[in-house]
Amino acid sequence: MTLAANRIVAGEGVATWNLATAPVTVPGIVAVLAGLTLGMSAARTRLRLSGAVLGLAGLLWLLIQGAPALLEGAGDYARVSPAMGFWCLLVVLMLLMADALAALRPDPLQRGALLALVLAALGAVLWSGALSDLSVLKEYAGRRDAFLTEFIRHLGLAFGSLAVAAVIGFPLGLLCHRRVQLRGATLPVLSFLQTIPSLAMFGLMIPILGWVGDTVPGAQAVGIAGIGFAPAFLALVLYSLLPVVGNTVAGLASAPAAAIEAARGMGMTPGQRLWRVELPLGLPIILTGLRIVLVQNIGLAVIAGLIGGGGFGTFVFQGLNQTATDLILLGALPTVVLALAAAILMDILVDLTRPARKETT
Repeated sequence: MTLAANRIVAGEGVATWNLATAPVTVPGIVAVLAGLTLGMSAARTRLRLSGAVLGLAGLLWLLIQGAPALLEGAGDYARVSPAMGFWCLLVVLMLLMADALAALRPDPLQRGALLALVLAALGAVLWSGALSDLSVLKEYAGRRDAFLTEFIRHLGLAFGSLAVAAVIGFPLGLLCHRRVQLRGATLPVLSFLQTIPSLAMFGLMIPILGWVGDTVPGAQAVGIAGIGFAPAFLALVLYSLLPVVGNTVAGLASAPAAAIEAARGMGMTPGQRLWRVELPLGLPIILTGLRIVLVQNIGLAVIAGLIGGGGFGTFVFQGLNQTATDLILLGALPTVVLALAAAILMDILVDLTRPARKETT
């Protein structure tokens, strides 16, 4: 961990065994070492998973016990934060856990239950106030109302742009699937939009929507202006179109020719073939496109804070301006958690829509 005189200056590293007295730190150190030892067991997957959980519990114990001990007598403005050693151990233990879970191959419902359990445990620890002495949570305590506002704004940017892209992209993908010429003209344009750097895309939206806001009556009344939510939202929609349209085309084209011919032989109309054959068979690929868009937009929405679009990027860029690392983490950490949870949930949804494979004996 690091101990700093205030929220801006760089802190000095404190070794694990110096966080508090030996009776306090030894259980955490032993748990981390035991977790790493068990986690390296390649033969027993459940033992590896248990080791990762034990190591994470040890890290949590050291944070809970070490933060108040370091702050005692350090001054009213002192701040304590996890240091590089903590983050490295956290990454290693999470990779061990992910590897063990991948080897166990839990079904979609089990993965959903595990995700809910992890999020519930994380929420319980944060709600309990056990980590309230950490600097990043002190930053949160001073911005509680703003955090909720930016959280809602971040969700609006990520999920709202996904919804609009889906409304536009699904019909366009269907038309591209039916008409080869339209596909040849549309996909290269969407691919070109995808190659524009994100910051440049946000910048391009500023003069365009600024002109719309100044010339179109009522545009500014509904929030269309050069900076703010609108240009960020539009840029995210444009970034989202290629995965949605491309995966819609690929999903509809994935239906086996034999299935299409069988449906045609049964007298199904093109619309019936679409809804009863092509769409159900191509749904996993289509949902994979939505997964790409959602995770991408959760990350890209951070840049919206640079042009006044709100979201967690507001804290990231405020922290950069103030050289306050923990304020940056206040925006970055929720973004990472939100992206991981969204990716896992979408993976579960994709697996649930895959046709069940009958095992042959």
